[in-house]
Amino acid sequence: MRFDDLKLTRQFLNAIEDAGYENATPIQQKAIPPLRAGQDVIGIAQTGTGKTAAFLLPLLQTLKYAQGEAPRGLVLAPTKELVVQIHQEALKFASYTDLRIVAFYGGVGPKKQIEEIADGVDLIVSTPGRFLEIYSRGHVETKKLKHIVLDEADRMMDMGFMPQIRQIQEVIPTKRQNILFSATFPPRVERLAEEFLLWPTRIEVTPESTPVSTVTQYKLSLPNLRTKIAFIEWYVREQLGDDRLLIFTRRKEEAENLFKFLDRSFDKGVRAVHSNKGQNARINAMQDFRTGAVQILIATDVASRGIDVPETQWVINASVPRDPHDYIHRIGRTGRAFREGSALTLVDPAEKFALERIESLTGESLLDFPAVPELETFETPRREKQNQAREIDRELKKRDPNYQGAFHEKKRKSGKRSRRK
Repeated sequence: MRFDDLKLTRQFLNAIEDAGYENATPIQQKAIPPLRAGQDVIGIAQTGTGKTAAFLLPLLQTLKYAQGEAPRGLVLAPTKELVVQIHQEALKFASYTDLRIVAFYGGVGPKKQIEEIADGVDLIVSTPGRFLEIYSRGHVETKKLKHIVLDEADRMMDMGFMPQIRQIQEVIPTKRQNILFSATFPPRVERLAEEFLLWPTRIEVTPESTPVSTVTQYKLSLPNLRTKIAFIEWYVREQLGDDRLLIFTRRKEEAENLFKFLDRSFDKGVRAVHSNKGQNARINAMQDFRTGAVQILIATDVASRGIDVPETQWVINASVPRDPHDYIHRIGRTGRAFREGSALTLVDPAEKFALERIESLTGESLLDFPAVPELETFETPRREKQNQAREIDRELKKRDPNYQGAFHEKKRKSGKRSRRK
C-alpha cells in the first residue's frame, strides 16, 4: 500500500517522498487510519518496522499547523537517545508545515529547552522526568494537550517510569487521545494500557516477542570475556570489511574495555556509548555511526532503543542480556527497513541459562556460528571464574530451592582447609 492511499495530506506526502519512502509498512497501514480518526490505539510492533512514523504522521496531520502557545501533543519515550531520534523524525515529516516541535531530555541543563518553547510549541517529545521537571517550574501549560503517546512502553516500565507517568496523567486533560506503542506486551504493560487507554484499538503486526524476520541469528560459546574480545578482534580484522557493526555489552565497564582494545587495534572508527558518557558525546557518537564516520559502535542496553541506522549489517552481543526481551530490542537494531541483517550472541558458561530464556521466548534455537577461527583461548581470571560460579548457582537455585551450590561447596571446603592449618 502506498502512502497516498492512507489519506495523508499533500504536505506530509511531500515530506515522505523527500525521505525516500514509497510504500507503507504493515504497522503504518493498520495504525494510521484509526489514529487519524482519533481512536485510542495499542500498537505492538518490533523496532525497525516503521512504528515511529505510524504514530507521528497521523499526529502531525491532526495538529496541522502552529496554533497558540501551549502544546497540543506529547510523546513520551524512555531514553534521551530515543527522544532525539523521534524528534528528528518529527521534524523531517513536518518540514512542509510551520509546526513547532521541541525535545526535552536530561544530561544537559533545561535552560535551552525552556527557551525553545518561550514563543509557543505544538508538539513536545520528552523523557518523563525532564517533562515533569520543566512542568514543575511553570514553563509548560498542559490544558491544551489532546494527544499523548507512550513509546516503548515496556521499556518505560522496566526503567521504573510508572510513578512519573502517573504524575503526568494527573496534570493533563482526561479528554484526550491516548496512544501506546510497545515491542512486547507482557501483563504489566497490559495493566498500564487498561489504566491509560479507553476502548483502544489493538494492532499487532507480528507475534509478540518474535525477532525481526530479516535477521539471521547465531550463537557462539566462549569461556570468558578476554576470549570474546579476541574473537571480536578476529571478526573485525578478517570478516567485517566495510559493514557497520553494533556491539552490545551488559555493563559499562565491559563496553569501555572493549572500546580500548578495538580502538587501539583498528583505524575503522570506534565509539562507545554508556551512562558514564556525557549526553553530547553519546549523541555525537550515534550521529557519526549513522553517517558512517564511525564503523563500530559499542553500547549498553541504555542506548539499544535509540539507535536507528538501517545500514547496520551486524549486531554482536558480547554479553547475553538477562532479560530476553532486551535481546529482541538489541537485534532489532539490524535488519531494519526490511534489509537483511545478522546477529551473533557470544555465550560464556554462566550465560547459557539466559540463552535458554531467549530461545524459549523466541521459540527457536539460534544457529551455531559457522566461521569459528582457531582462537587463542585465554584462561578465565579467578574473579571472573568466581562470578560465573555464583551466577550458575543463582540460576540452579531458582530451579531447585534445595540446591546448595558448587560455589557454596568450594567455600565450605576452603574454610575447612584453613581451619586445619
